Amino acid sequence: MKPPSSSAPDTDQPAWRTQRDALRRLHSEVLDESIPPSLLAAAEMVAARQDQHARWMRWSGIAAGLLVAFGAGWLGSAEWTTQRQALQAKAPPTREFVHAAAVAHALYAPEKRHPVEVAAAEQDHLVQWLSKRLNKPLKVPELSAQGYALVGGRLVPGSQGARAQFMFERGDGERLTLYIGSLDASAIQPTQQQPQPLPGETAFRYSAEGPVSSFYWVDQGFGYALTGNLPREVLLSLAGAVYRQL
Repeated sequence: MKPPSSSAPDTDQPAWRTQRDALRRLHSEVLDESIPPSLLAAAEMVAARQDQHARWMRWSGIAAGLLVAFGAGWLGSAEWTTQRQALQAKAPPTREFVHAAAVAHALYAPEKRHPVEVAAAEQDHLVQWLSKRLNKPLKVPELSAQGYALVGGRLVPGSQGARAQFMFERGDGERLTLYIGSLDASAIQPTQQQPQPLPGETAFRYSAEGPVSSFYWVDQGFGYALTGNLPREVLLSLAGAVYRQL
C-alpha cells in the first residue's frame, strides 16, 4: 500500500493543529516575505517611545526620592533648631552666664598683644566707662596679696545687656578674669554639691568647662564669675577675696 502524502491531513492530530497547518499552507508565500520597511520603522518608533517613557519614569522616581529626602532633611533641621531654641530658653540664666564667662576667658586670656580694650594704666577711665555701660558702680578688686596684678578690662556683650570683664595676671603669666553682668538673684538654685555660703554672703557655685573653671555668685541683681585655669580650692580662695572687696 502506498503511504499517505505529507500534505494530507492527519486525522490523529488535534483539530487546532490541523487548522494551523492548513493556514500555513494557504499563506506560505506571505510568511516567507520580508517585513516591509514602513512596518519596521513604526516598530522602532514604538520601541524608542517605550524606552524614553521607561527612562522618564526612572528619573522621576529618583527625583521624587531626592525631593522626599530633602524635605525630610529640611524638616529634621527645622525641628532640631526649634528644639535647640526651646532648650536654650529653658536653660537657667546662671548657666548661660557662667558659660559666657568661660567663653570670654578662653577667648581673651591667651591674647598676647590685645588681651584688653583699656589697660590698667587707665584704670579710672576703665571703671568709669564700664560702670556707665552696665549702669552700676563697679570696683576693681585688689589681688596683689594673692600675686595678681590688673591687666585691664573690656566690654563684652551678654544675653541681658552689656557685661564687663576685668583681667588679672600672675608673675608667671597665669591669667584670671572677673566677669560681671546683670543677673536675677532668684536664678541661683541651691544644690547639695555646692559649698554653703558664709554669713552675709551669697552662695558660690562652681562650674568647669574643660580646663577652665569658674566660681560664680549673684549679689544685688548682678552676677559675678571668677574664671581661670586653676585648681578648685585655689579659685575658691580667690573668689572669696574678690567677693569681700566688692
